[in-house]
Amino acid sequence: MRSEILSLMVENRLNDDCYVEMLDYTIDLFESQGLGTEYYGYHNINHELEVTYVSLLAKNQNKIHFTDEDIKYLYVAALFHDFDPQKSVDKPHEESVLKFISMDKKLQQLINDAKIDLEIIKVLILRTTYPWSGKIKENAENQIKECFNNSDSTRNNLPYQEHILEMGWYLSVVDRISGYALGDFAKAMGMAKMNAHALAWRPSLIIRSSVAYFEEILNKETDMAKCILKVLPKEMRKNFFDTVLSFMKIRQQEITIQADYSYENLKMIPTIESMTTRADPNFIKSLYEIFLELPSPLQFEKENFEKSVKDPKVIINTLRLNDKNGEIIGFSKGGPLETYKLREEIRDENYGLENTIFLEPLALKMGYWGLKGGSEMRHMFIMQANSMKYEFLTSFALRDVIRARIDREQAEFVTLLDPERWDYYRIKI
Repeated sequence: MRSEILSLMVENRLNDDCYVEMLDYTIDLFESQGLGTEYYGYHNINHELEVTYVSLLAKNQNKIHFTDEDIKYLYVAALFHDFDPQKSVDKPHEESVLKFISMDKKLQQLINDAKIDLEIIKVLILRTTYPWSGKIKENAENQIKECFNNSDSTRNNLPYQEHILEMGWYLSVVDRISGYALGDFAKAMGMAKMNAHALAWRPSLIIRSSVAYFEEILNKETDMAKCILKVLPKEMRKNFFDTVLSFMKIRQQEITIQADYSYENLKMIPTIESMTTRADPNFIKSLYEIFLELPSPLQFEKENFEKSVKDPKVIINTLRLNDKNGEIIGFSKGGPLETYKLREEIRDENYGLENTIFLEPLALKMGYWGLKGGSEMRHMFIMQANSMKYEFLTSFALRDVIRARIDREQAEFVTLLDPERWDYYRIKI
């Protein structure tokens, strides 16, 4: 993406060294803070660069006329709009972003070299606040007024203030469209899972929230979205609309599943699988396909998946449709804690004592989350672990889910993990 941005910078006469330095400094800082391409969160360096790229690529839309000076501000604001490398949660807080870019000495130098008014950059970033409604919008608007008053070029210039706000509107829509236009549906689903994982959403919300997100863009931001999409290359427009239609189709399937479950036309049967079944290649393939739907950080033992399924020390049970021989729609899996390599920051006092079983994140097909099948598999897993004389079970879960289990199951936090808030916990079996 860096080379594509550099090409557009040349086209837009962003030739001064300071602009290239801004680009490289942003990349370096995100990478050094663990927020580079390997970071499993929506707001990583890829997102920052994609927004920068599309903001330059779509500048010739017919909604707003951008001057050469405007392009400089768009470039800088796009590049820094989520510039919060010390974030405690994935979604950047605009106030934290503004504080960082105002205090970072290197950025101050580069902005001064570019003869850019930092207050205008702040306004453009504040306008990307999402959602642009309610108290969040009101707070952003109050800060925008302060920024306008702090700038000599905007203080008593209402037409220019309005123009900057329109530029911010453009940037906010680019912010929401860019990633979904720059790849196919597989990329889009990956982004949705990243967003859900990083924002600690329950899996049942992924499709529903994604559909609502796209509908808001198309219904509430119609004019700007249409103008931006119109000037993007045909393949990018196709990517975006294919993604929207695909999410809507999956949402229809979800609703159908939920209706069947509600009308008792569909039953989910937790099933303990025999070792003979677990050796069947078709069985392993079915589990692996469901396993791959999990977000990447939740895919434990991926390289040794087949071997682990066949291992008698590993507990596996499935969720099947309607009877014990029905279609597999989910599974739970886990084994001795000592066989897993967990994150470096996790220090489990029971590691090496062989008294703890680790439950991998539950895996269900899309559409079946939220129907209690997962909790039934988990309870069956705990019963099996108890029969094998384990004293403790550890796993990962959302922070609020663990809190709810403290009284019910005497759960305890072992390690809190930010920014995901997908924490490591223990229960006594």
